[in-house]
This record gives sequence, C-alpha cells and structure tokens, in this order.
Amino acid sequence: MSSKTRILTGITTSGTPHLGNYVGAIRPAIAASRNADAESFYFLADYHALIKCDDPARIQRSTLEIAASWLACGLDPEKVYFYRQSDIREIPELTWLLTCVTAKGLLNRAHAYKAANDANREKGEDADAGVTAGLYMYPVLMAADILIFNAHKVPVGRDQIQHIEMARDIGQRFNHLYDGEYFIMPEAAIEENVATLPGLDGRKMSKSYNNTIPLWLPAKELRKAILGIVTNSLAPGEAKNPDDSNIFSIYQAFASAEETAAMRQAYAEGIGWGDAKQKLFERLDAELAPMRERYDALVAKPSEIEDILHTGAARARKLAGPFLDTLRHAAGLRDLRSGIEAVKKPVERAEKPALQPVVFREDDAFAYKVLDAKRNVLKTQGGFADAKAAMAAAREAMEHIPPA
Repeated sequence: MSSKTRILTGITTSGTPHLGNYVGAIRPAIAASRNADAESFYFLADYHALIKCDDPARIQRSTLEIAASWLACGLDPEKVYFYRQSDIREIPELTWLLTCVTAKGLLNRAHAYKAANDANREKGEDADAGVTAGLYMYPVLMAADILIFNAHKVPVGRDQIQHIEMARDIGQRFNHLYDGEYFIMPEAAIEENVATLPGLDGRKMSKSYNNTIPLWLPAKELRKAILGIVTNSLAPGEAKNPDDSNIFSIYQAFASAEETAAMRQAYAEGIGWGDAKQKLFERLDAELAPMRERYDALVAKPSEIEDILHTGAARARKLAGPFLDTLRHAAGLRDLRSGIEAVKKPVERAEKPALQPVVFREDDAFAYKVLDAKRNVLKTQGGFADAKAAMAAAREAMEHIPPA
C-alpha cells in the first residue's frame, strides 16, 4: 500500500450539483489532491443514488453533470483515481462481506434510518413503512466505498460523521473476527466554515429539501436564485446579525478573510438585503464563471467523459481486485486446490468469549471500548491523542479482562 495519505470522497448521482456540493466536497477535495503527500479517490455514488431515486434518466443525467463538474473545477484524472461507483465490481462484493459482520444494532442507530422511523411514527404509521433495505444498509455500502481503498481521510459534512464512525466500527469488527489488520481506520475531514451550507430556506442545502442553488446556473439565473434566499424583515440602515444570515453564510464560504470582514462590517452598518444579495452574486459569479465555461464544453461531450470514467475504474480495480482476493481468503472463500486449513475447535471460543476493541472519536480526542460477544461494553477509556494509541490501549485492556 502507498505511504501517501489516501483521501476519498464522492457525490450521490441523484440530482444536479449545487453550491453545497462545491464548497463542502468538490473544492476542498480537489485542493487536497494537489498535496504531494496525498493519494486522492473521487467517485460518482450511483449505487447510493438508487436508494433515493427511481428515475433512471435522472441518475444518468446526474452522472454526466457531476463528472463534468469535477473536471471543470480542476480535477486531473491522470493524477487521481476518478471512477463511477458501479464500475468497481469489488464494492458490492465487499458490501456483502461487511454485512455479515455488521451488528444490526449498529444499523438501527443510523441517523437516516432513525429519522425515517420517527417521521412514520409522527404520522401514526408503522415505524418501517416505506423504508427499504437499501436505506437501512446505506452505512454498510458507504463503509465498503471507504474500506475497499483503505482511505485515511474522508471529507464529509458534519451530518455524515456518524457514517465514518460506523465504517470504523465495521472495519474493526472484520479485523477482529478474521485475525488481521486488513482495514485501516478512516477519519472524517471537515472544514468547519463550509461543512454545511444553508439553502434558500435556511435549512441545509440539499436535493432532498429542494432548496438548492444549482452550481452551473447561467449568470442571470444565478442572480435570480440568490434573490430568492429567505431573509428577515430588517430594513436598510438597521444593523443586521451576519451570524443569523443565510446570505452571509454562503458569502463567507467563497470570500477571502478580508472580504468576509468587510461584509461583516457592512452588516453592522445596516446594508440592505438587496445590496447584500448583489454582493453575494458578484462574489459567486467571479469564482464560477471561468469554470462554468469549461463545464458547458465538457457536458456537451458525454462519450469523452465515459472514456475517462472507464479508464479511472480500470486503474482503481487494479487496487481493489487483489485486496478483495485477500479479504475473500480471510473469510474462507478459498480455492480448494490451495490446501484445506484445520477448522478451529468451537471450544476455543467457549472458554473465553471473543472480545472486540472499538475505537471512536470523542470530542477532540480518541477513546476505546471493549465489547464482548453480545456487544456488552466491558471497559471504556478516553483521552487518547490518536486512534493508534487508543487501539493499543484497548488491546492491552483486553489481556486483563477475565473469562466470563
């Protein structure tokens, strides 16, 4: 495996790319890819799209638009791994291997699944009404996306941190059950000021809320969309709080420190909402206009983008294929001609139930917990500087836990 830091990110192909995708994923990830010490993986999450979208044409169109967006924003497909999720056949196979070691209780705690349950209960319906197995298994597929390439860092919004923690839990469980360090533990990478961009109505900018500002709107339409951002009723001349303003939140995600400070001062001096929206439009258009021209040229040539994706998938599978072979062998999916290993005696586990170390982030540090075979917590401790130190302490603690 490469000694470089592996960074992986992707966008679900269920809609048109929007400003939130750009500042929360595309821009920081591409900037990180230019680091000589980084090895970057970018993917179009079309398997994930099937969970929330049943319109084939929309998924196909979104795949084209998102691929063109990455390229227009400066992605160099020859220097990174750029691929479509469904072209990596190893991902669904790894998903099944991980499914077989994932605790159902872990999936029960996933935010998206719990939110669907809560919404159903509020309507007086069965908790699982309309919930597909795809939605329920989303965290396992995401874990496979990350673990198949042993990514070190995954740029995500704050609402996605749980999925990274779940990927760690699942990877650790596989490592423990099959007695090896097959997976490294990924970490969430978040830019605090752009992790979640507000949409037109103030909620998180999201396709599911239909409150997005599409990334590649022509200038006139971009200005019109910005004029639709919800504001309060404060009049021109009245001081305004920038920290409560959707306009300011979007502006500072694009502006320099000096520009942000100037806009904050303008709020204190009572800038009118119309003028604030005009400044936001001018700042966004200054950054997006050159890339918009490149995007329009790219999206007009879908066959060229398809070739780029196929080439990227072939490169990525050179990594994923041999690694999956290792995982298959670890799980017992083996060539019978290679020799039959002795089966472990059941009594070995009966004498002392299997213990599982789980490392997780806790505030600004790391912590561990030791679980028994029934997922009961036997010991926990926090305050470690990094995940490696927490794991070492967990393994040491396991040595001192007496048999049940």
